[in-house]
This record gives sequence, C-alpha cells and structure tokens, in this order.
Amino acid sequence: MYGAECWPATKEVERRLGVMEIKMLRWMAGTKRVDSIRNEKIRERFGIATIADKLRETRVRW
Repeated sequence: MYGAECWPATKEVERRLGVMEIKMLRWMAGTKRVDSIRNEKIRERFGIATIADKLRETRVRW
C-alpha cells in the first residue's frame, strides 16, 4: 500500500479499509455474506492478517 505510512491513522479509515478488504476476499473466495462464513475464516483461508495490522507494520518499518 504505497504511501500508507503518511495516512492519518483514524479508526474510521481502518474500518473502511477493513470492510473493503473483506469484501474483496469474499469475492475472491466465491462466498457471500449470507453464507455465514466468519471473516476470520476467510482470512485463514488466504493466510493473511488484517489490513489494520499491515498498516501498523508499515508505519513501524518506516
């Protein structure tokens, strides 16, 4: 995520990015919200951390 270390770290930004991320992961997995699969299970399937964790990691490295 280019330039993420310069973004303001608000809870609203993290929430919106998280929503966008899980929507994209669900699309790639071929599931929908009505399938009742938890977000954690979707992330486990792809083996990735939350986008908020990635943002924090990027800021720490920078």
